[in-house]
Amino acid sequence: MTDNIENIVIEHLKALRGELKEFRNKHDADMADIKHRLTALERGMGAVKRDASDYYEGQVGQQITIDRLSERLDRIERRLELT
Repeated sequence: MTDNIENIVIEHLKALRGELKEFRNKHDADMADIKHRLTALERGMGAVKRDASDYYEGQVGQQITIDRLSERLDRIERRLELT
């Protein structure tokens, strides 16, 4: 009777080990997929940040040009005594 119980316990443990192995394989595959998708999101966010930075840089460059033109216009007006 004791041998029979031990065999049943061993069979249950083997079944649990098999289920655990299947779960781990599926879990590993799912985690790999999640990591790939997260990496893609991070790359996308990096691209968005670069684009925003480039846009801001363009605005700063335009403002510098406007400031220089304004200074030149002020000098011209002073020389012509228009102000």
